[in-house]
Amino acid sequence: MSKIKLSELDDFSPLAGFRAKLVHTEKMTIAHWTIDAGQELPTHSHPQEQVVNMMDGEFELTLNDQTHKLTAGDVLVIPGDAPHSGRAITDCKIIDVWHPQRDDYK
Repeated sequence: MSKIKLSELDDFSPLAGFRAKLVHTEKMTIAHWTIDAGQELPTHSHPQEQVVNMMDGEFELTLNDQTHKLTAGDVLVIPGDAPHSGRAITDCKIIDVWHPQRDDYK
């Protein structure tokens, strides 16, 4: 794989206030998110395992009826098919990694 410049990638915006630069490898999808304060992520699930890496800001993520307040440096693993939802308390920067890759994000 060659070097990728995030600044040269198109924005992916599946919901208002959620913007990402997506990188797809053979086996993973990586999203570099910028999320506006107050935006909500509706409850959903997907077959991929997801690793949430908080880079900046504060995000509440509910997984299996337990709410986690995530701040910079926190990592949360979401098992495949686990329902989860969230809310950006402040402007956030998050890096999500999914395995296997998210074909629905291509």
